[in-house]
Amino acid sequence: MQQTWVPCSYNPHLPQNTQVSVSTISLSQFRINSENMESSFRFIHQFLLISQTLLSFPHLLVISACLLIAVFAYHSSRPTSIYLIDFSCYQPPDFLRSPIANFIEHLNLSGIFDRECLDLQQKILERSGIGDDACVPVTVHEIPPHSSLSASREETHDILFTVVQDLFSKHKIDPKSIDILVSNCSLFCPSPSITSIIINRFGMRSNVKSFSLSGMGCSAGLLSINLVKDLMKIHGGSLALVLSMEAVSPNGYKGKCKSMLIANTIFRMGGAAMLLSNRDQDKDKAKYKLQHLIRTHLGSDDESYESVMQETDEEGLVGVALSKQLVKVASKALKINVVELGPRVLPYSEQLKYIISFIKRKWRKQNEIYTPNFKKAFEHFCIHAGGRAIIEGVEKHLKLEKEDGEASRTTLYRYGNTSSSSLWYEMQYLETKGRMKKGDRVWQIGFGSGFKANSAVWKCISEIDSREKNAWSDRIHLYPVCGDASG
Repeated sequence: MQQTWVPCSYNPHLPQNTQVSVSTISLSQFRINSENMESSFRFIHQFLLISQTLLSFPHLLVISACLLIAVFAYHSSRPTSIYLIDFSCYQPPDFLRSPIANFIEHLNLSGIFDRECLDLQQKILERSGIGDDACVPVTVHEIPPHSSLSASREETHDILFTVVQDLFSKHKIDPKSIDILVSNCSLFCPSPSITSIIINRFGMRSNVKSFSLSGMGCSAGLLSINLVKDLMKIHGGSLALVLSMEAVSPNGYKGKCKSMLIANTIFRMGGAAMLLSNRDQDKDKAKYKLQHLIRTHLGSDDESYESVMQETDEEGLVGVALSKQLVKVASKALKINVVELGPRVLPYSEQLKYIISFIKRKWRKQNEIYTPNFKKAFEHFCIHAGGRAIIEGVEKHLKLEKEDGEASRTTLYRYGNTSSSSLWYEMQYLETKGRMKKGDRVWQIGFGSGFKANSAVWKCISEIDSREKNAWSDRIHLYPVCGDASG
């Protein structure tokens, strides 16, 4: 490179040799800067040539398509978080209470049943684990009990209007903000549907996605949650309302079939509403986050399929028959469900113990397969309050203590079998007792006709206020009841 002379300022106060040094340094710096500039120009020129090539129309299309595919793949593969903002359980007024003695007296005064049927129902009632605070609709208090479409509608309105209004008022929810609406009621399926009744009552949007499930049995509450979960994979930023209940008014059996008389004695009035969301802004105010939901259906097995069935007796009267094999079928369904759930929730140490015991049994070195300690995976258990035998059967199968089934046993005592909503009464019981803490995991276990066993695992993600007014708060100090509730 040709050298260029750059004059340096003359300072008479500096020594001669210093002035020469400054001139030399300035010249060197100028040479370096010139080289850097030339190198930068070459880089910019190359970058422009590359950009011009890449950003030609065909290449631009390819790049854009790749970016879109990458973004779509990311959002499709990313798991959707389902938050349970809150839920509300129906508390019937005290004048609808049906103490066991009154229930038996009404059966006698109705004149419907012969002595053998009366004695059987009395025996079941006394062993049912249901207390004197459990309620039935107004029409069931009549002698004889009155069953009609209008009575069923009135019961449905009383329960669902109350719990939905409670949720909306508590969280200041505009009904028009609900994107998904799901209801489940197994034996009462009116037209217009239950979801249509709610849409009409609360003035929801015309494009709300509504679904009314029927015939799904006592496990339908978790099926509804599963439906919402699947819908929210597609519909982001959605708010969902789930309604669970069973109408008691239209389902009294008046015949002599023993297997159908059982249902007369155990079902009581109740219902629940759940508010769910997959919106990020609801994370901080939600109570729970859904961790897992596992469904098991044994409909292909005849014994399981026929264990709970609505049918007509020899006299043409309709009732729900409960098989003597019901507890056995429930145990089988639960076992299959647990095999799928276990690897997702149990610590590796428990899984390893199970695998080792399974191998030993195959080699006939051990008689029984190890039952994992599920208390290492969950702090709380909510077993469907379908009856004392169901609760005790699950406790035995999972090797749980009586205390682990307290919420289920107490719910059965206080509210009876409220079908699909019983799991939510149990969860609310744990909250009101002050036992639900942030970080706790709760396992909901539901059973239903078909035969179905469903599991939902929730994680508490907020501090729960046990003083909130709810279906338990007025008399929580009375529970558990020794013998009936706590075993």
